[in-house]
Amino acid sequence: MATNITWHPNLSHDERSKLRNQKGCTIWLTGLSASGKSTIACALEQSILNRGLNSYRLDGDNVRFGLNKDLGFSETDRNENIRRISEVAKLFNDSCCICLTSFISPYKSDRKLARELHEKDGLKFVEVYIDVPIEIAEQRDPKGLYKKAREGIIKEFTGISAPYEAPENPEIHVKNYNLSIEEAAEQILDYLLQHKYIS
Repeated sequence: MATNITWHPNLSHDERSKLRNQKGCTIWLTGLSASGKSTIACALEQSILNRGLNSYRLDGDNVRFGLNKDLGFSETDRNENIRRISEVAKLFNDSCCICLTSFISPYKSDRKLARELHEKDGLKFVEVYIDVPIEIAEQRDPKGLYKKAREGIIKEFTGISAPYEAPENPEIHVKNYNLSIEEAAEQILDYLLQHKYIS
């Protein structure tokens, strides 16, 4: 790290929260490709915005068009991808925005790092496991990625040739194989309301 930089203090999160009349929070959706993370996050974002609250969604594919376009899919690059996203989500959270992230984030250690990064500064972090058996994810496969992975065209594909380490104790466990998108988003929203993450 460079030594010629200085951290400039700003408003505290509590001060900003009072001025904005809203608390920040990071809702971290994790799950296999084609589990429904992005679709559920979109529905949830609309629900939150319709309540008059500020929310923003960070999506795995979208971020790789810009911020993380220099990263591939090796384990090292996946680690860096999630590290950067964790830092960006923390900034949104600190600004009192409800930040939704929809990333496969296959490694427990990376998700733990994301949580610790938030919680060490007193910021709220909620892990949501979008749980779908790989057989169902493969049947959905809207991008044809599983087929390409099975054929060896895509290397290091999560669930096929690279591991997915499922969360053991997520705050929210959405079994997204017998729910509508609305029901899945509502399950998350209900948790946020019950635990006063949003009002």
